[in-house]
Amino acid sequence: MKAGELRRLTTRAPEFLSQLDILLAFESAADEDIERSVAEILKNVRMLGDAAVLDYTRRFDQRDVMNMLEVELSASELAAAFAGLPQPQRTALEQAAARIQAFHERQKAESWEYSETDAALHGTRLGQKITPLDRVGLYVPGGKASYPSSVLMNALPARVAGVRELIMVTPTPRGEKNALVLAAAHLAGVDRVFTIGGAQAVAALAYGTQTIPQVDKIVGPGNAYVAAAKRRVFGAVGIDMVAGPSEILIIADASANPDWVAMDMFAQAEHDELAQSLLLCPDADFIERVAASIEKLLPTMSRREVITASLRGRSALILTRDLAEACAVANRIAPEHLELAVAEPRTLLDHIRNAGAIFIGHYTSESLGDYCAGPNHVLPTSRSARFSSPLGVYDFQKRSSLIEVSAIGAHTLGPLAATLAHGEGLTAHARAAEMRMDGLAATQKSA
Repeated sequence: MKAGELRRLTTRAPEFLSQLDILLAFESAADEDIERSVAEILKNVRMLGDAAVLDYTRRFDQRDVMNMLEVELSASELAAAFAGLPQPQRTALEQAAARIQAFHERQKAESWEYSETDAALHGTRLGQKITPLDRVGLYVPGGKASYPSSVLMNALPARVAGVRELIMVTPTPRGEKNALVLAAAHLAGVDRVFTIGGAQAVAALAYGTQTIPQVDKIVGPGNAYVAAAKRRVFGAVGIDMVAGPSEILIIADASANPDWVAMDMFAQAEHDELAQSLLLCPDADFIERVAASIEKLLPTMSRREVITASLRGRSALILTRDLAEACAVANRIAPEHLELAVAEPRTLLDHIRNAGAIFIGHYTSESLGDYCAGPNHVLPTSRSARFSSPLGVYDFQKRSSLIEVSAIGAHTLGPLAATLAHGEGLTAHARAAEMRMDGLAATQKSA
């Protein structure tokens, strides 16, 4: 790929914002054929259970399976996969897991209560009860896209939250199992693993089958069929998100290393052709140095065809007036990954409002966050960082409000509730509060 083929934009152009919006546009809705297929799969699994799951596994994964025993892996098989890893891989997996665990331990929410101090509310207590989900389903891609890191990032926060049971599904096309994925499941304490995938696996988790128990929430990435299935089962179960293509936005100045910036753009682009890599920089000369690095380094990449397609299709080098404007544009983009490759990165932090994860300084490559830094790599995409957050322990905990009103408190709060209820025309609401006021008055009178 020649440096001149890279898309260049400038914030000085009157049409910049419209150009940016076109670049950012991504239609996440599945096409009609996918939607129809997924709807049928969900219906059949819901009606037929195991039989439908096995049928789709034979058809889509080209596996000769006759019963569910053939698609469930034993705990000993997971343990064997872990034990059989080369020592460097086993050590890396263990150390990454420890870092992810330590980070997420700090996210745990605890129940709390407080007593009203007002004498007119004496004996009234309010609070919040934190409860983990009972059972969570983990979708882990298989085949060519096998990500043991996704197992750790999805399972460990759930474990920290106190989820009682983790059910993992991962396809094994033609029976091909990924030892690292199975080892990660063992290390993360996954309870049951089924070698199924696609919309049929999502359906099995969402509705339950004769063998696979229904879960409360489904998390984890997948292809267009998985995304469409998750979208459709939401409501029957919770989901983490419907993720779009991977994204990185790099804010850089002349202090950055152009080779490092180019490689960080490649790291996103190699995910798939729809991945997006953007550079914001106020230095035109540095932008050209990055373009030259891209041209120089691209031939060395094993996935250069995918990277080239991504860079041509949805990526850009963008010239800004200054770093403050770069931050303003970044907030509009609300990227999944944001790198601050500048001389004084912490001076920009207060200006950043919308980003899934922020990587601070020249030595903080996004790839460290993907695997072993500690924070979760499941991040909001497609501008959803404007209103959404990374996956965390809080996604596996529920909050219940605690309300305990004393007799005195009922007499104090009752008139407020009754007045508002009458105003809404909800007489029963009002009377429910008034009866308790009357009850207290009668008790005091008899005393």
